[in-house]
Amino acid sequence: MREIVLDTETTGFEPSEGHRIVEIGAVELYNHVPTGKVYHQYINPQRPMPEEAFAVHGLGDDFLKDKPVFKLIGQEFLDFVGDAPMVIHNAAFDMKFLNAELGWMKAPTLPDAQAIDTLLIARRRFPGAPASLDALCRRFGIDNSMREKHGALLDSEILAEVYLELIGGRQPGFSLDTRRGAAGGDGGEPAWRPGPRAKPLASRVTEAEKAAHDTFIEGLGPEALWAQMR
Repeated sequence: MREIVLDTETTGFEPSEGHRIVEIGAVELYNHVPTGKVYHQYINPQRPMPEEAFAVHGLGDDFLKDKPVFKLIGQEFLDFVGDAPMVIHNAAFDMKFLNAELGWMKAPTLPDAQAIDTLLIARRRFPGAPASLDALCRRFGIDNSMREKHGALLDSEILAEVYLELIGGRQPGFSLDTRRGAAGGDGGEPAWRPGPRAKPLASRVTEAEKAAHDTFIEGLGPEALWAQMR
């Protein structure tokens, strides 16, 4: 299965207010493994860069003035993505900008269903916990020390690592063979998945250990979290 992990940088928050994309970075995964293929493009927004946006990504007017405008690279971007699912952190933001830019050049837009939002996945897995890219890097022990400012390609590379952790680690489903046509790939058999045991394993906790644990929990008082979960 081919997936594209993607990030953009922009001049602001709303394309309806004249803001534009200034950078796209994307990383190709195949069966959840990076292939080494990437797409990276800086884009001339044809408007001044607000100071607030410059503080986030460091892309200024002088740097962007000789870069291509979006309509010159839009088809190349679409060709790279194809019909692959796009893994995006806060997908609604990036999809809003991508489809605005594609609409302005009268190109086909991308269906929202093509996007996988890692922000929503993280919030479902860790309700109430911080779900920013930096917070998820801390949670999973992913090195993001090079991320002094936002950058679309670097952020997509980091997001690829975060995404693999969010879906269960680098080999979700225990499908270790990443070749095309292997089990779980595009070539045939479904990936193997473990089934339930015919007979559950017996508990190895003794009655004395259970009693000691119950005594310990009671000693914590009724307000203790463990006591409330019994």
